[in-house]
Amino acid sequence: MRGLFQFAVREGYTKNDPTAHLSIRKSWQTLPRFLSQEEVESVLSKPDLETDLGKRDRAMLEMLYATGVRVSELIGLKIKDVDWDTGLLTCLGKGSKQRRIPIGRSALRFLKLYMPARKNLMGDRHSDLLFVEEQGRGVTRQKFWKIIKDYGEMANIEYITPHMLRHSFATALLSNGADLRSVQLMLGHSDISTTQIYTHVTDDHLKSAYRKFHPRS
Repeated sequence: MRGLFQFAVREGYTKNDPTAHLSIRKSWQTLPRFLSQEEVESVLSKPDLETDLGKRDRAMLEMLYATGVRVSELIGLKIKDVDWDTGLLTCLGKGSKQRRIPIGRSALRFLKLYMPARKNLMGDRHSDLLFVEEQGRGVTRQKFWKIIKDYGEMANIEYITPHMLRHSFATALLSNGADLRSVQLMLGHSDISTTQIYTHVTDDHLKSAYRKFHPRS
């Protein structure tokens, strides 16, 4: 309608545009898709820890779920970004903004398990990257998408993306009582309104629990 009247004014069919002062209704925001805790555990358990690549994949998946980093941030991590003593990760995000994120005991354990495997993968090459392919090449974004898709299929999950683990990270925190500001800082969102989309997910979770357990629901 707005485009039609703008055309009519421009071409001289009318002098007034009745839609000029109408506000545009905001479109519905798509809620993020996330995995249940059981689905996450199933995916995390699929890498073969008897192989060097399996140890690497498990460490990458654990880190993704434990920290909520973006794929580009994950594959760009350097060894020096991990503070092994404090269990904190230094991450360089969008706009070169730096943030510190707790890693958690589980992810830290699998990172330590991966480090000897990383040495094997490196061979005689040198790289500062934390996660590498054979001969020290960096893991590409496309390669990691394939990695997580393959493990998703092994876990009988039809559709899975790296970003769904980031959504699962945020949803798990908020569902268990984390405050929105802390989640915003860990995700690296510049505007808290971006983080607020996860409150819709946790609201649905609360309503589902209410309907299931409240005698008057």
